[in-house]
Amino acid sequence: MILVTMHEAKTNLSKLVKESLEGEEVVIARGSKPLVKLVPVTPSSKQRRLGGCPGLILHIDDDFDAPLGDFAEYV
Repeated sequence: MILVTMHEAKTNLSKLVKESLEGEEVVIARGSKPLVKLVPVTPSSKQRRLGGCPGLILHIDDDFDAPLGDFAEYV
């Protein structure tokens, strides 16, 4: 584990990112108190699919986006 202060982290950020990507645990501290851990982002294995409910909406009326009579005074 690499423990660095905020100042050291700002000065050596590129090196610390490289170390983190290589599997090293990098902890950034304020004084001697650990605050955050620098970890690599792992790509999500789940991919979002648009249109996940095919067939759910069977028909949309032509006046679907027409103003509602109840709100005529506000339009």
